[in-house]
Amino acid sequence: MQRVQSRPVQEQLPGEVLDLAASEGLGELRASFLPKRAGMWAVIGMVFFSLLGLLAFVLPGLLFIWRLLQTPNFNSKQAAKRIHCFDHGLIVSDRDRPVAFRWDSVSVLQQITRRYANGVYVGTSYLYTLFKPDGSTIQLTGFYADPEVWGAAIQHEITRAQLPRALDLVGRGETVRFGDVAVNAHGMATVKRGSLPWSAVERVEVKNGVVFVGKSGKLLAWSNTPVHKVPNFFVFLAVVDQLRG
Repeated sequence: MQRVQSRPVQEQLPGEVLDLAASEGLGELRASFLPKRAGMWAVIGMVFFSLLGLLAFVLPGLLFIWRLLQTPNFNSKQAAKRIHCFDHGLIVSDRDRPVAFRWDSVSVLQQITRRYANGVYVGTSYLYTLFKPDGSTIQLTGFYADPEVWGAAIQHEITRAQLPRALDLVGRGETVRFGDVAVNAHGMATVKRGSLPWSAVERVEVKNGVVFVGKSGKLLAWSNTPVHKVPNFFVFLAVVDQLRG
């Protein structure tokens, strides 16, 4: 995992983070990702609109001031938030107490959306929802810098840790579920469409954030499931690729 936005060597991790990492057996720290700070021109713009709002309409001006004070640039509580990635999991420090997730047991839902205004690309939004085995969840967004890096790292590490077990379960005749989609040695199934043997699966492709499964001899897709509804999406793709092969 690339060390991007990692803590300086002289800055120590908080004791509660170190204790949690040790108790969960997370291994060594790989990288820490910090909140994304607003650029100089963005801050100047927010200050300008805050003053303009106060002069024209008090409420909009107060709203801009409140938003400005919530940015990591001016809010120490927001600036202290972190994503810490370790050998065997990650710790998120954005609440009163840090929360740990192990790569071998966490589930993740990924939603990446490219945004356009009048046909012009204006940015990409990121949302990763992490689930612990006990059902507790946390959401990570573009609030943290380099979401394309830490998001890809989360998916990579989960796939590395969980793919062998998923393949082993399938090899022993069991069914592995990825949300509404289930796969086993014989084929795949969805809640709405029923089952489809591997011999009848013509293609599995991802377009515009949707997983399309094509059935042999059929023009239309047999099923289409949004990526953001498939837990551990890359584990799912790897298992399907192995079984189809």
